[in-house]
Amino acid sequence: MEKKHMLILIVTISSFLVIFVLLLFLICVCRRKGSERDEEEEKGECKEGGVEEIEMKGDLIRFEGGEDLTCFDILDAPGEVIGKSSYGTLYRANLLSDSVVLLRFLRPAACTGKVQDVMLAVQLLGSVRHPNLVPLCGFYSGPRGEKLLVHPFYRRGSLAQFIRDENGESHKWEVIFRISMGIARGLDYLHTGLQKPIIHGNLKSKNVLLGRKQHSVISDFGLHLLLNPAAAQEMLEDAAAEGYTTPELSKMKDVSRESDIYNLGVILLELVTGKEPINGKANPDQDFHLPMSMRNAILDHRMSDLYHHDVLTSEDDNARLSPVNEGVILEFVQLALACCSPSRNERPNIKQICKKLEEIGSKS
Repeated sequence: MEKKHMLILIVTISSFLVIFVLLLFLICVCRRKGSERDEEEEKGECKEGGVEEIEMKGDLIRFEGGEDLTCFDILDAPGEVIGKSSYGTLYRANLLSDSVVLLRFLRPAACTGKVQDVMLAVQLLGSVRHPNLVPLCGFYSGPRGEKLLVHPFYRRGSLAQFIRDENGESHKWEVIFRISMGIARGLDYLHTGLQKPIIHGNLKSKNVLLGRKQHSVISDFGLHLLLNPAAAQEMLEDAAAEGYTTPELSKMKDVSRESDIYNLGVILLELVTGKEPINGKANPDQDFHLPMSMRNAILDHRMSDLYHHDVLTSEDDNARLSPVNEGVILEFVQLALACCSPSRNERPNIKQICKKLEEIGSKS
C-alpha cells in the first residue's frame, strides 16, 4: 500500500513538471514571435513605395540610387553644414557605407501643406532621371514634421563658385558652351520630357552643380512644391535679391516655364561675362542688373563688356587664339538676352534655345 502511494506521488510530481516545462516553452515561443513582429514593424518604418503607404510618421521613401539607404543611415550620419536658407539647411553627410550624400533638411514650419500634396510632389520629383538633373534618392519625413531629401554629393561645387573662383577654366569657351548645353538639356527635360512638366521655380547658378569635366546638373528643381506659400514666397524674394528678377513674377505660385527661361538667360550671361547678376548694394536703384547692363553695352557699342576678355584666347603662355570668334560669342549673348526679354511672350522656349545652342556650337 505504501508503495502504491509512493508511485501515485511520483506520477503526480512528474505530471506537474511536464506541464510546467510545456508552459515555459509556450511562453518563450510567444515572446519570440512578439519580438519578431516588433522588429518587422520597426523595419517597416523604412518603406519603398507609393504615396498611400506613407503616413508621415518617421518613414523613408527610397528611389533609384537610394535602394540601400536606411533610416539609421540618414538620422545618424555625421554631417557638415554647407549652406543655409530661410526654409532649410544643407549638410554634407558621411554614411556608414563610406559614401557621401547631400542632405537637405526642410524646416517643419516651411512644410505645412497637406500630406497628400507633399507626398505626390515627392513621388513626382523622385521619379525624375536625366543626366543633367540631380536625382532625388530618398525622402525622410519625421514625426515632428521635419523632412530630409537625400541627393548625391557633387564635390566640385556649384556653378556660382566655379565662376567666382576665376581659375581660368571658367573663361574657356568650350567649358562655357558645355555647361550651357547641359543646363539647357536638363531644363528641356523638365519642361517637355515628362508627362506633367516641372517648373524649376528657383533656377540660378548656385543651383547648378558640376561633376567631372564640368558636367552640369540642375538641382533644387520643383522644391517649391514641398513648401508652404509663405516659405515659397521667401524663396522667390531671395532669388530676386540675387538678381534673378523676372519682371512679371511677384508670387511663387505664378512661376512658369517662361520665368525659368528668364533665369536661364541670366545664367548664360553670368557664364560669358564672369559677372554676378547683381552687385548687392544697399540702394536698389544703384544695383547692377546683368541683363540690363548687357543691353546697354550693345546700345553703346561697348563690345568689351559683352564677354570676359579671356574667352577669345586659350589659357597658355602664348595666349593662342581660341577656336571661337567674336561673332559666335555675340550670337550667344543675343540668345541669352532674348531669354531675358522683359516680355514673357517674346522669350524663346527651351526647344528653340537648345536648337540655337547646337547651331552656335557647330560654328566653334
